[in-house]
Amino acid sequence: MSSTAYDKVKLARANNRPTSLSYINNMFSEFFELHGDRAYADDPAIVGGVALLYGMPVTVIGIEKGRSAKERVHRNFGASNPEGYRKALRLMRQAEKYHRPVICFVDTSGAFCGIGAEERGQGQAIAHNLMVLSDLKTPVLSILIGEGGSGGALALCVADEVWMLENSIYSVISPEGCASILWKDSGRAADAAECLKLTAQDAFHFGIADKILPESGLGSVAYYRHLSKQIYQKLGNLLSLTTEDLIEKRYQRFRKFGAFDLVNEEDL
Repeated sequence: MSSTAYDKVKLARANNRPTSLSYINNMFSEFFELHGDRAYADDPAIVGGVALLYGMPVTVIGIEKGRSAKERVHRNFGASNPEGYRKALRLMRQAEKYHRPVICFVDTSGAFCGIGAEERGQGQAIAHNLMVLSDLKTPVLSILIGEGGSGGALALCVADEVWMLENSIYSVISPEGCASILWKDSGRAADAAECLKLTAQDAFHFGIADKILPESGLGSVAYYRHLSKQIYQKLGNLLSLTTEDLIEKRYQRFRKFGAFDLVNEEDL
């Protein structure tokens, strides 16, 4: 039986889905976590550091929701504050300096929208990430493993390639938020989910996602091993490009979003 867009939203939010730390701990060796943005604080909603992938040094950054209730509160349910995005930016710049590829695992309903986050420059922090990532002189691969919500997800998704798990989602707003704005009724979230075209299949169709990852065996040792091999191979291909070609391909990837062919009125 085919599932609806909102069914996939619920699967993307499921409590039993592997989190970013699940991928990091099972796919990389010698992960050394780094903390803080050197300006304000450390944000536990974003985990990042240096690791080895089959002997290749990489920088890994993940938005972490946590598993238990206590962990989720500590991680702010994966809703990062500005210092989280600034920490991620610091790690990206460090990766560029040593020409380490960057791998991002994204799972968030969106950036934290509290007063403190706004006062400390939430919008600017996200915008700065977008600007720096667009010109980062080292390969970037982003993988949406659950929710990919709004600018909170986009801040780690200006990448050379974006992969999505088959039941992950990627959207400018949550279905509930969209329904509340359009129809003043969050109960119509299922209708909004269909309109938003937020599934991995939709994103792949529109060229926003480059690859859909099947979820058969999700969370198993074999699954992590297979995914790590795919990542290693892709990074090898990206590392073979010159810096100029890498950045130009990334630029062209985003330039073609939303492109359409003009129709001659005489053909209507």
